[in-house]
Amino acid sequence: MTARRIVLWRHGRTAWNAGRRFQGQTDVPLDEVGIEQAARAAELLTGLRPDRIVCSDLVRAQQTAEALGALVGMPVHPDSRLRETFAGEWEGLTRGELEARFGDELARWSAGSQVRPGGGETRVEVAERMVAAIDDALAAVGPGQTLIVATHGGSARAAIGALLELPPDHWASLGVLSNCAWSVLVENVAPEGQQAYGPAWRLQEYNAGTLPVPALADDR
Repeated sequence: MTARRIVLWRHGRTAWNAGRRFQGQTDVPLDEVGIEQAARAAELLTGLRPDRIVCSDLVRAQQTAEALGALVGMPVHPDSRLRETFAGEWEGLTRGELEARFGDELARWSAGSQVRPGGGETRVEVAERMVAAIDDALAAVGPGQTLIVATHGGSARAAIGALLELPPDHWASLGVLSNCAWSVLVENVAPEGQQAYGPAWRLQEYNAGTLPVPALADDR
């Protein structure tokens, strides 16, 4: 069976990103830079020949996904489970305000998977809904095909950590994702007649702005 691909794609920039303001699930649209980022990234992602596009139902992710959908003539399927982390009273605050008011909690949340930012969701809870949405979307993706998931930085990192079967307390080792950057996971499929070992998915590209190229190595 030919391996499938998942492309987790962060949305373009918003005014709140530019102002270092915590967005969470607050519905903020792309700014002019974000619209340009989405258009550029979409042009590149056409090279992966997407077969299905799903996205968060928040407008910034939908705008990003629609830039690609328009180029490839494909509908975009919104799913509320692909939203960013809900962060309660933290949403709308700048980084400086968060550090001043919630410094210790912010540091613990940055490093841990079970802290509730602003009384909101833990990273594990975010990962659970993200993976459920991705699994449902994969039901319509055949062997060798590519699923594009337009989502958010925090939710994408949680999903990647879970899909790679990393311990939740190690998810913080995944770096912050740039606006409109993407990460590519490839299904772990063994040659015919052999058994696949290890996690079901492998990380091929992380926080990329260019298309992946084949890697030559002795250990795969």
